[in-house]
Amino acid sequence: MSNQQRLQAFVSGRVQGVGFRYFVRSAAQALGVRGWVRNRRDGRVELLAEGEPAQLQDLLAEVRTGPSVSEVTEIEESWGEATGEFRKFGVKATA
Repeated sequence: MSNQQRLQAFVSGRVQGVGFRYFVRSAAQALGVRGWVRNRRDGRVELLAEGEPAQLQDLLAEVRTGPSVSEVTEIEESWGEATGEFRKFGVKATA
């Protein structure tokens, strides 16, 4: 776990109702990142991911692009140490 990091991000824009969470899940699984993604009632999408720094940067690049029908206007990100609590990457219920 020495080099593992945790990324929490809040994604704003046209990111709900456009398959965004499933896009993020597919990207995270392809990159070998663990954690979750969910819609928030304020219209944003929140994700919490753990992995190698390069994997998380690659995930952020995918999130910035999003599926073709989405439009990402802002990403608020915060970084920390990984806890190792996740075994896979999934979609959680709206918060």
